[in-house]
Amino acid sequence: MPELKKTCLYTLHESLGAKIAEFGGWLMPIQYAGIISEHEACRREAALFDTDHMGEFMIRGKNALTDLEALLSCDVHTMAGGQCRYALLCNEQGGVIDDLLIYRRDESEFMLVVNAGTRAEDLDWIGGHISEDTILEDVSLKTAKIDLQGPLAPEIIVKLLEKPIANLRFYHFMENRYRDRDLILSRTGYTGEIGFEVYLEPDLAEIFWQDCVRSGAQPAGLGARDTLRLEMGMPLYGHELDARRNAGESGFERAISRHKKFIGSAVVTDTEQRTSRLCGIRINGRRAARQGDLIVDNSGNTVGVVTSGSFAPSIGCAVALGYVNLNYTPPGTELILRGARCELKGEVVEMPFYKQATGRRKLTDFL
Repeated sequence: MPELKKTCLYTLHESLGAKIAEFGGWLMPIQYAGIISEHEACRREAALFDTDHMGEFMIRGKNALTDLEALLSCDVHTMAGGQCRYALLCNEQGGVIDDLLIYRRDESEFMLVVNAGTRAEDLDWIGGHISEDTILEDVSLKTAKIDLQGPLAPEIIVKLLEKPIANLRFYHFMENRYRDRDLILSRTGYTGEIGFEVYLEPDLAEIFWQDCVRSGAQPAGLGARDTLRLEMGMPLYGHELDARRNAGESGFERAISRHKKFIGSAVVTDTEQRTSRLCGIRINGRRAARQGDLIVDNSGNTVGVVTSGSFAPSIGCAVALGYVNLNYTPPGTELILRGARCELKGEVVEMPFYKQATGRRKLTDFL
């Protein structure tokens, strides 16, 4: 069994008494003070997440744009410099190899931010489907990533960085400076709240983390990150998305272009090949469903499967995501989630579950 990896902040997490567990081949902090308090810190104040386990690839060259158009599900050519987009990397059968973010730096240079557990596979797949003169560089080990999320995040970040950030829009990024060093600052908001993803050199990561904490941010682990993303209906690779499930059934239409061909597009864009759809289900009570639990109708017929479930602190009840047969996907449809120990009554609802998130608001509202 391969040795589990550690982020550049691992020793710091240990010193803070974090509960640590394996995730995607890495030893990661799951919680510090507690999942609910960390979740609420992100919704109401500011939370700090170590996301250094994620991978970063640089792709550059005169054919980089053409290569990425063929690889990714989103339109790349319409992106402006300084813009980010969510995209799916699919196989020929329409399954998802990974979901990722693409950053366009200029006409011929891009950065991809990929999931930790699929990084090696992504690198091999992309490397095998680009032009000979396109340069693909894995810069993950040279890049630390920290996410600062929550309504107080803008106040904190302006204290630490040298350049103004007020004009940074949602799903855009900028070059900035911290302690006389360059970094990348973006706004993509996996938690739903206003905030930032910070890409900087690894030797600065702990200093930046400590500066954020001194300025009022609360350390938060992957436990809170999971409940936050679930309330927003955001996917987690290996749960909502995988290489066997047709990406077209995921419901993430914003990430799927209908104006071009990409690997797997013949399946992904063909609505006739879709038999189910990813749905949000609100559950009566606090008890949560788990991945793999069956979804049944009122007659006991199996109509789907749960991909993620948890108590949702911002809503006060449990919620779940799951793939459901198309006839059972309209909002208001009553369903039963059947686990090994109990059955939970739920109802299909429109996502996101939590609708008061701040992520899309202007930064000037918080400065």
